[in-house]
Amino acid sequence: MKTRPANRRATHPFTLIELMIVLIILVSLAALVTPAFMSKAEKAKYQSAQVQLKLLVNAIHDYFLDMGEYPDDLDDLVQSPGGERWDGPYLEPPQVPKDPWGGDYIYTCPGQHGKFDLVSYGADKSPGGEKYNADIGSWITQN
Repeated sequence: MKTRPANRRATHPFTLIELMIVLIILVSLAALVTPAFMSKAEKAKYQSAQVQLKLLVNAIHDYFLDMGEYPDDLDDLVQSPGGERWDGPYLEPPQVPKDPWGGDYIYTCPGQHGKFDLVSYGADKSPGGEKYNADIGSWITQN
């Protein structure tokens, strides 16, 4: 008389329908989580750009206090344009940073909004935009 061991179970492979249902559930979860994660990442970049702008504005003001005039361009903050009163570099590390999206900060002197304007064009790297594509300007971050 043959007896079956009690712990041995018959194994059946998953059916195609079961695999498809699991795949649909995983794709649905990914579709829900990905936009929320991307929104948080863009918000963090936007806030980082605001902080960098404030640091650059402070460096420009320090330059003005030493030199008596605003820099011609942002490179003057890290390399002496000449003159005995230059006491830089005014940025640490001594290089002009890129914005969090890899674009350059745009510096104009004299500015339309004050003595100078400093702006990042945001995630879309072009003027204008809404939400995280909006421009981030020195005249906005001073509030």
